[in-house]
Amino acid sequence: MLQQAQPAGVDAVVKETTTQTFVKDVIEESKRQPVLVDFWAPWCGPCKQLTPLLEKVVKAAKGKVKLVKMNIDEHPAIPGQMGIQSIPAVIAFADGRPADGFMGALPESQVVAFLERLTKDRIGGEAQDLLKAADAALAEGDCAGAADLYAQLLAEDSANVQALAGLARCYVETGALDEAQQTLAMVPEAKRNDAAVAAARAALDLAEQAKTLGPIADLERKVAENPLDQQARFDLALALNGQGRRMDALEHLLAIVKRDRKWNDDGARKQLVQLFDAWGPADEATVEGRKRLSSILFA
Repeated sequence: MLQQAQPAGVDAVVKETTTQTFVKDVIEESKRQPVLVDFWAPWCGPCKQLTPLLEKVVKAAKGKVKLVKMNIDEHPAIPGQMGIQSIPAVIAFADGRPADGFMGALPESQVVAFLERLTKDRIGGEAQDLLKAADAALAEGDCAGAADLYAQLLAEDSANVQALAGLARCYVETGALDEAQQTLAMVPEAKRNDAAVAAARAALDLAEQAKTLGPIADLERKVAENPLDQQARFDLALALNGQGRRMDALEHLLAIVKRDRKWNDDGARKQLVQLFDAWGPADEATVEGRKRLSSILFA
């Protein structure tokens, strides 16, 4: 899913300006809604960090504010008149006049806070609300509803890591493992260690493992015939998890840890940790499992 190119017309929330169009793009426009002016230059490293972030936050504001970018190398007169001596510099205009500003590359949270002070309104809250609703739907087992909400988020921002991870989890829950793999491949390289992505990856890995284990009934029979068959019990735990039977999977892995901690190079404990990552820290099975695992390990 590729983002639509930002239109360059008068009504665009992000646009370039020149010395000749500054009055129209900034002064006149700021009488309708606040306008941020991003003074930048191609050689400015911090500008390359700040400008994409500004664009993201301004787009999230959905028309409450506009962003106008001015290359100071090509158009030095206005920044000179305003006393801009270092960049990046961001000046907010309201009612035709400078109203606020900052210098340097701020983190996203501070840029959001700046815009919220300027607009006296919440910025980007709709996306957070939508994400919470999607996560809640997924936790309740409504994969179709959750997937629809995640898709809405991705239509706005195709690189939304939380939404990509959530959508991948939806695919895993419905057995569409190839689609889950393709969705995770869309996560930007720099974000692939994000906790939500790691959890989705763990869930996918577990689902792929479960596919190779055979019928649960056969594994249950093996364990019943030989309760000391740790590999059969381990495989049964993975198969049960693949069917959504988390507490049952937990019981079998804890039984292995309790009976033979060293089995398969501490494999049962390591598998439990992966399950906790996949289930998430707030899941009932994770909370119960961590508590019981700790009591076994430190008894």
